[in-house]
Amino acid sequence: MPRTTIRSATADDVPLILEFIRALARFEKEPDAVRTTQEDLLRDGFGERPQFEVLIAERDEEPVGFALFFTTYSTWEGRPSLYLEDLFVIESARKHGVGRALMAKLAAICVERGYQRLELQVLDWNPAREFYHRLGMGHMDEWLPYRLSGQALHTLATEAKRT
Repeated sequence: MPRTTIRSATADDVPLILEFIRALARFEKEPDAVRTTQEDLLRDGFGERPQFEVLIAERDEEPVGFALFFTTYSTWEGRPSLYLEDLFVIESARKHGVGRALMAKLAAICVERGYQRLELQVLDWNPAREFYHRLGMGHMDEWLPYRLSGQALHTLATEAKRT
């Protein structure tokens, strides 16, 4: 019976991480949206000031999934939280406990580090929503995601130069 293990990624895993990110983009029907490069991941995840961490899931020593996460801060809790940016398991490894093992490790990291929350966003059509519900995660109906990017971000930033 295949055994699932979860380990922390190293700089040597950067090509694999990028491969998983691209596979996730294909799954989310955005195959051409990934602009991230290996250099970006190496600099931002394994450089002088890491901006994120990655867990790699393996079954019988073969990589089958990943979780990329970083720390946020809750002003109301007065404690850090873990934000899960990406969770992906290759199709052949789904329904074998790999996603659950990754989520359990993330929960353990939260508890070990004193984080109060594990948060993520999921597309409304993604069948993984049921998986998250089974883990005990709640959908926050009252919170709506907003994003400022592209030209709108640059336009607003020009106001800072005037003040």
